[in-house]
Amino acid sequence: MKIRFGIGLGAETGPDELTAIVDHLEATGVDSLWFSELVYSKAVDPFIGMAHALARTDNLKVGTSVAVLPGRHPVLVAKQLASLAALAPKRVLPVFGLRSAIAAEREIFVVPDGKRAAVFDESLRLLRSVLEQDDVSFAGDFFAASSVAVAPRPLKSLDIWLGGSAPAGFRRIGRLGDGWLGSFLTPAEARDGREQIQREAQRAGRAIDEDHYGINLAVCEGPVPDELAVAIRRRRPDLEPTELIADSWSRLHRQLDAYLEAGLSKFVIRQAGPTGTADFIDRFVAELVPRQN
Repeated sequence: MKIRFGIGLGAETGPDELTAIVDHLEATGVDSLWFSELVYSKAVDPFIGMAHALARTDNLKVGTSVAVLPGRHPVLVAKQLASLAALAPKRVLPVFGLRSAIAAEREIFVVPDGKRAAVFDESLRLLRSVLEQDDVSFAGDFFAASSVAVAPRPLKSLDIWLGGSAPAGFRRIGRLGDGWLGSFLTPAEARDGREQIQREAQRAGRAIDEDHYGINLAVCEGPVPDELAVAIRRRRPDLEPTELIADSWSRLHRQLDAYLEAGLSKFVIRQAGPTGTADFIDRFVAELVPRQN
């Protein structure tokens, strides 16, 4: 399996910092940069951020971690992805989720009441059809399209990864996704999720590449910040925050060993402390780039 590490940006990283970060990542050979969908923050919009990063680099890959698909028209999303892929082939890594993790932002991704999961499934089918076929006609419960052709269509099909940590999400990934990027899961839970996805894919007559399983992780140098610890406890009250957030690089390495043993090989690492971004990138490069293969 190809082991790869990328850096994820959070709500604290705004437009004034992005160019320097992108240039630093390209200069130091970091594999990928990941943009979170955080509408009510100074974070750069994922699609805008990806375009900016791709325009300044030759090697850096970019991804969404994760973008919300239900509430967007899948044909327009296909056009955005196709345009990015044409500008930077093999460097666009889309990951989509069911809904925003931030309750206040869920109202802006409008779908019919009680239909979000069904809209997500249909959106994924239409998105994939438009990216892979020249002339698409589609009639579903939520979308209709006639003779749709997005140009230029990617020469190689884009892998569409999905987030999620619930059984229904794992079933969706197995049926409709090309990979999984999880979060807030222990190594044992991540192993179980991967196995559920693989079983569902097999039932659907599909196969997902063994190295298409990843997870978001965070590291800080010292105690987990109080605000982050509260957020972790709110989402996972059954776990201590340090089970999910590494409080040192040595602890992160031990966590990585466990996730690798669980069958995951792609990691998006976020800064979770007061360390300056440039210093964090340099430490990331020193600690993690040697672990890639």
